Amino acid sequence: MSCCTTTPESRTTVYAVSGMTCGHCKATLTKEIGALDGVLAVDVDLETGQVAVTTSGEPDDALLARVVDDAGYELTGRAA
Repeated sequence: MSCCTTTPESRTTVYAVSGMTCGHCKATLTKEIGALDGVLAVDVDLETGQVAVTTSGEPDDALLARVVDDAGYELTGRAA
């Protein structure tokens, strides 16, 4: 994953997302998740099926799942 500048208040959480297959998927999720309040950065990794979301505070898993679902993908949970 790429390195990013974070502040002590920021937090990166990695989620497993199914249904991502191409650059369009990556762009769509980056745009949709990035538009949420409190989201500082989004890093989509198609090979692993994971999305790293950096937020200013605790992420809202339910809201993220809804946004991912509305975009046509499935957030299956936090990656282990």
